Amino acid sequence: MPDAFDFLTTPFMGAAVWLWLSFLTVVVLLLIFDLGVLQRDHHEIGIKESLLMSAGYISFGIAFGGWIWYEFGPTRALEYYTGYLVEQSLSMDNVFVMALIFSFFQIPRKYQHEVLFWGILGAIVMRAIMIGIGAALVQRFDWILYVFGAFLLISGIKMLFSRHDDQPDLAQNPVLRFLRKHIRVTDQLHGDRFLIRQEKEGSGKALVYATPLLLALILIEMADLVFAVDSVPAIFSITQEPFIVYTSNICAILGLRALYFALAAMISRFAYLKYALALVLIFIGAKIFAHSLIGPVPAPLSLGVTFGLLVGGIVLSLFKTRKSREPLKADTRGSGSGDS
Repeated sequence: MPDAFDFLTTPFMGAAVWLWLSFLTVVVLLLIFDLGVLQRDHHEIGIKESLLMSAGYISFGIAFGGWIWYEFGPTRALEYYTGYLVEQSLSMDNVFVMALIFSFFQIPRKYQHEVLFWGILGAIVMRAIMIGIGAALVQRFDWILYVFGAFLLISGIKMLFSRHDDQPDLAQNPVLRFLRKHIRVTDQLHGDRFLIRQEKEGSGKALVYATPLLLALILIEMADLVFAVDSVPAIFSITQEPFIVYTSNICAILGLRALYFALAAMISRFAYLKYALALVLIFIGAKIFAHSLIGPVPAPLSLGVTFGLLVGGIVLSLFKTRKSREPLKADTRGSGSGDS
């Protein structure tokens, strides 16, 4: 008679079921502790607390990479660390977009953490879907990696020559315009609530309204989906192991969201990082084509080049902007708190 727990050792997308369940359980417990204990009073998160929270999540990500080294060997671990580093870096632009969204809806800092928390849960689900689709495509069509490579090369070149001061016009965002047209939205925030019941004037009955907090959450989820279009192919270009791809993505997202409050205050000082990110995308895309010509690029070399480019971009940014201490500015501040 088969053991009732035999399914836990069944391979699923390259790893045993118990590995997937264990990872997701730890992540959920971390998030419950974060929101239920550390943020139960909805206080405003300062830079120091943001750095401490991020240090905890980054320590978890690094430690998990050590466990992958033990369980799967050094090559998989180096692939994990490279994917983690790439995802963490590519998400830097996402920090800027999140700051613009919070500024646009005038979300107080004490409620921003809750939006980011639920945003992480959405990212966990969306990344799982996208990575599952990507893994199926890679397994069925070998040539899809060359499509990923070409896409990364084009994205990197486009980023390299894009203007630094380009900002999205949130007032004209099609998702936001669709939401305002099809759902009822309050003009003001109602604490940390995403939905409220409110009586419509003259109707005599209470109706469900979305608050600006919910609109901010939806736009952040959509922004994460857009950024995933770059990051998921980038990590599949590093490794085709779904477990490594997914865990490196989620660990990086956890660390960056915790670091958001510190980065948002000094994002203007990373003016040259986008050029380093562009070179990373070009390098990763070129690796795929180099594989068929000269063989695979060793994992230590890939990690070293990626790390070197990113550190170089950060150091150059801090050096060039050393006289600047201006916080992030958003020209769209204030006009979008809702107009049902």
